[in-house]
Amino acid sequence: MCRAWTGSSMMAVKVLPGDLEAKGPVRTRATSAWAERAWCDDCGSSLYYRVTASGPYQGVAHVATGLFRNAGGLTLGSEIYIDRRPEGYAFAGELPGMTEAEVMAKFAGEDIE
Repeated sequence: MCRAWTGSSMMAVKVLPGDLEAKGPVRTRATSAWAERAWCDDCGSSLYYRVTASGPYQGVAHVATGLFRNAGGLTLGSEIYIDRRPEGYAFAGELPGMTEAEVMAKFAGEDIE
């Protein structure tokens, strides 16, 4: 995920295909060969990114936790792009993590660079 899109780390909840219903002025854009991003066309808030590449993760969305009025019960479960985080960014505790190459291999598929 691009830090420029969110202004910092993106905190998100995984939503399985068919479980996401977005209402209102939602805009999407394919930002890579394997994913799209969505935002509110009224206020510009980041909404989600969704895997579009064929494969077992096609349609899986990651919805920004800032959209939930009370996300207090959520627990951080993993990190991605751990090799790309800036110095000084570190979450507490030991979390499973994936490098950029691991993310690309998992979600984008073998043929996508």
